Amino acid sequence: MLQLSLPQAMANADTVMAFAELPASPGEVIAALVTREVERWWGSPETYLMTGWSADMRVGGSWHVTVRTADGRRLPAGGEFLEIEMPRRIVQTRRYDCHPALGRKETTVAYLFEPIDSGTRLTICHGGFDGFPDAAAEHADGWARVLGWLRQYLEQFQEV
Repeated sequence: MLQLSLPQAMANADTVMAFAELPASPGEVIAALVTREVERWWGSPETYLMTGWSADMRVGGSWHVTVRTADGRRLPAGGEFLEIEMPRRIVQTRRYDCHPALGRKETTVAYLFEPIDSGTRLTICHGGFDGFPDAAAEHADGWARVLGWLRQYLEQFQEV
């Protein structure tokens, strides 16, 4: 079995970049990210959980989810799909009704799915944090954690 590198993320003042090698096909990774499947793995009781996922998976279609924090707060989030090039790329907007660090500022998340021998290399470019460098740093930490959860989730379906 090939060894996968650990998920990584970094931020500058306005953009977060995150990377992970995942043990699944691009189609499986996409399904885990943009269908109700996201509720099975995105989060932990100690941090936050995703609930109520819905998406109209087409350019111009909207998506919605509620982030339930460990302290019981509910943070509705949503956005619009800007680009869908299956199975290579998805770009969507993201905005929370009231994020602790961003308020209602809209950001843009681009997912790039690249087939590799061990599965898929996922690259995420999350931009739009200009004027919110602390939020960018927070999201870099968050993406590294999320990609770890995603990898752990996908690994359970692989044969030993």
